[in-house]
Amino acid sequence: MKKWLSGAAALVIAGGILAGCSDSAEKAGGDSGKKDGMETKFATIATGGASGPYNIIATSLAEMYSKEYGVNSKTQTTGASVENINLMKQEKVEMAFVMSDVLSEAVNGEGNFDSKVDNVQQIASLYPNFVQVVTSEKSGINTFEDLKGKRIAVGAQNSGVEVNARNLLNGHGISYDDIKVDYLGYAEAADALKAGKLDAAFLTSGIPNASLMELGQGFDLKIVPIEKEKIEKIAKDQPYFTSQVIPANTYGNKEDVPTAAIMNALVVRSDLSENDVYLLTKTFFENLDGLENAHQAAKDISIEKAEEGLIAPLHPGAKKYYEEQK
Repeated sequence: MKKWLSGAAALVIAGGILAGCSDSAEKAGGDSGKKDGMETKFATIATGGASGPYNIIATSLAEMYSKEYGVNSKTQTTGASVENINLMKQEKVEMAFVMSDVLSEAVNGEGNFDSKVDNVQQIASLYPNFVQVVTSEKSGINTFEDLKGKRIAVGAQNSGVEVNARNLLNGHGISYDDIKVDYLGYAEAADALKAGKLDAAFLTSGIPNASLMELGQGFDLKIVPIEKEKIEKIAKDQPYFTSQVIPANTYGNKEDVPTAAIMNALVVRSDLSENDVYLLTKTFFENLDGLENAHQAAKDISIEKAEEGLIAPLHPGAKKYYEEQK
């Protein structure tokens, strides 16, 4: 009897030691299947209008971060770039999608920003946002100059859309005094065009834009060209503008339409740790297929071009990830 008790006790003790070792190994990260943790408990991503590529891509990205690291990751629908930068400045979000023109204003303390925003750093250059100036076939608007005197939606007030609309209009010698301005986001602008309440609208986004795809059903949609020579002239003062084309058949257009484009940027608060931003960057680039499935604008994102045309300083965590890939 004593022998049996002694043996049982030995098994209990041995089991406890093994269990303790296993628990210690797990706490130390010994479980090879366990993901590296993040210091931050939140990864809120500021986006834009509900139907825009920012929101669609960011929603998928937030789900990935939640699943991968167990952080509270979600998106915040906003008026887009200017509001997103201000939310970062106020430390209300951790990440944001913004247009490079607005980011340039923020880091230089110009335009919509009275002073330099110094707590924003860049993770990557993303994909081009195409300036889509939309009207109807019967509007009589055939050139950009024809916008003068018309009622035009220029995007939500202080959005990236509105910033580049104003800059492009000015570059063509047209001020807000020369047009009737409406501050409307994607969906609202599309609805107003369909209802005949607008002559034209700026919808600057990745392509295709969901609101324009929907508008094209039963509406004689027409895209106003922005000529390459004019864009190159404007880009001498605002180098974030590039000349691109909206490919034929994007919205039923029979031919390519020349237009301006601005690169999008993924930015992060500079106070996030190097390790956290390393993980955010790593997960972003290792899941590009999933983001492209969410919205095809993501197909133009690549790690090879991520460091091209950076506007804000590159966060050390992102830099560490890129250096590992070289």
